[in-house]
Amino acid sequence: MAPSFHNGGSLFDFVVKDGNGVKGMVDAGLSEIPERYIQPPEERINKLDANPNVPTPIDLSELDGPHHDQVVEALAKAAETLGFFQVVNHGVPVELLERLKDSAHHFFNQPPEKKAVYLKGVSPSPFVKYETSFVPEMEKALEWKDYVSMVYTGDADAIKYWPEKCKESALEYLKTSTEMVRRILEVLLGKLGVTLDNSMCDRYIGTKMVNMNFYPTCPNPELTVGVGRHSDMGTLTVLLQDGIGGLYVKVEDEGGAAGRKDEWIEIPPIPNALVINVGDTLQILSNGKYKSAEHRVRTTSMQSRVSIPIFATPRPMDKIGPLPQVVEKDGVARYREFLFEEYMNNFFGKAHEGKKSLDFAQITSP
Repeated sequence: MAPSFHNGGSLFDFVVKDGNGVKGMVDAGLSEIPERYIQPPEERINKLDANPNVPTPIDLSELDGPHHDQVVEALAKAAETLGFFQVVNHGVPVELLERLKDSAHHFFNQPPEKKAVYLKGVSPSPFVKYETSFVPEMEKALEWKDYVSMVYTGDADAIKYWPEKCKESALEYLKTSTEMVRRILEVLLGKLGVTLDNSMCDRYIGTKMVNMNFYPTCPNPELTVGVGRHSDMGTLTVLLQDGIGGLYVKVEDEGGAAGRKDEWIEIPPIPNALVINVGDTLQILSNGKYKSAEHRVRTTSMQSRVSIPIFATPRPMDKIGPLPQVVEKDGVARYREFLFEEYMNNFFGKAHEGKKSLDFAQITSP
């Protein structure tokens, strides 16, 4: 039975304003997806069209050991080619990863009115929001996803304002992953001849945000997407997948083992691993040497899926541009300098469209 939109209310009212989310439609017995969720044919994901990419995960515990140089090379090569890699022995307790997935399910399985507390405009904090899709008011076709987003502004605020069902595990996840993020950035910048100091660390990963994404079962997964193709705007993203899978990455350059140019490959879950991907900011800082990864997420009719990313980004009022040491070596700057807030406004001002956001920073040749 399809959901009845009470009082003649619209689909938007039911899904967004009432706090039901996409999950609410599914719980109401939806037998086929509404028209607003049907993606154009070129944006749909055919599972059979993508090859799985299962490289050996990178063991971060071997940094500073006998195999240090090999690990550094593996990190740099992955950042230069696919922009995605998986890491193990990363310092985030495995027990916490399991608790995180459980807490995400607990949050989204609450009644709609409990989640609606965190809707934009009524949330107790501007840094905590519960939403659906990406920017619903801008999208021609909506994404089959609900999420809660939590920006870290300090322990006290997190304990006070983040949702009760998930705040403890989300905060621990963010804090235990911080050193890993810094270490990976240190290695990648080091390969460019740049030494990461504390002020640079604050500038490039000074803002951190945890999202919990929920992809409900979908009656027509072949017609929609969980997330449309996009790159992340920040420096590095840490992602915890559950065991269901559904993450696809586009090969930008001929990457050897990574795949063929413009091919979509699947990043299957590896037990106890975390997925790391390069964001637009790191592509700009590296003057294009490291590639932000265009990626997307499919839905499934079999089982609801959760994923939990941490986005490490610059602070809004920090200036971003290609690192001078890299420009000097390259002989040309490929991106201009700007306040990160400008990039954020551009990024969130449009629907997902691959890596188009980078056009904002690109220096076009005369």
